[in-house]
Amino acid sequence: MTFVPPGSGWPGDPASPDTPVAHDPAQVVRLAAASRTLGELTARESVCRACPRLVAWREEVATVRRRAFADETYWGRPIAGWGEDRPEVLIVGLAPAAHGGNRTGRIFTGDRSGDWLFASLYRTGLAVQETSVHAADGQRLVGARMLAAVRCAPPGNKPEPSERTACFPWLAREVELVADSVRVIVALGGFAWQAVWPALREAGYVLPSRRPSFGHGAEVEISRGDSTAHLLGCYHPSQQNTFTGRVTAEMLDTLFTRANTLRSL
Repeated sequence: MTFVPPGSGWPGDPASPDTPVAHDPAQVVRLAAASRTLGELTARESVCRACPRLVAWREEVATVRRRAFADETYWGRPIAGWGEDRPEVLIVGLAPAAHGGNRTGRIFTGDRSGDWLFASLYRTGLAVQETSVHAADGQRLVGARMLAAVRCAPPGNKPEPSERTACFPWLAREVELVADSVRVIVALGGFAWQAVWPALREAGYVLPSRRPSFGHGAEVEISRGDSTAHLLGCYHPSQQNTFTGRVTAEMLDTLFTRANTLRSL
């Protein structure tokens, strides 16, 4: 088998052998909308097979594997959101990495981007450890939750527009289920900034008529009922960005320190 079977004992696996599976975009819409709890939703996210190209790629990677991880079992399934059920800070990325989240079963775990991200989250009090290497390493988010706009590792790190659309109901429903507690949404990269905007609208947030341009430190105040939240833009801590200095540790720490300030208002 080219992926970890649901209910087989993988640390943090939210699904069971009986979890319903979406085999096409219409079923994603139906199953996401019918998910009454985060537990139901994350279980269904983690077994989705709606996008044939992504399913084939994530399972091929899990079979062939990178030489450095040749002896490891790869998760090989979609990556569900993880962290606190009532987060004040919601961190949204693009998609899991082929040999990162697709291997470990947890977004931003086991790759260079995650090394930078979790180190900053630890320094700013949003994570209990400065590294995250596998799903049973004891890492825990503090007051935060992390999810991806696209749940499967895409070839070339570039999901197709149809795949983004197919995955959107998972994102929108997860944002809706945690909205009551969320005070800050951090979008890691321009695509996450674009993807989370309509998800926020579906969750009942009142947004500006025009979406502001993405940038590191960009900040937008939004509201939902009587509560206020803030959307923050953060450059993605990709290898390219960190190697070139476009993203520094200080920049990340400043951004997440700001998130902490806003969550306490």
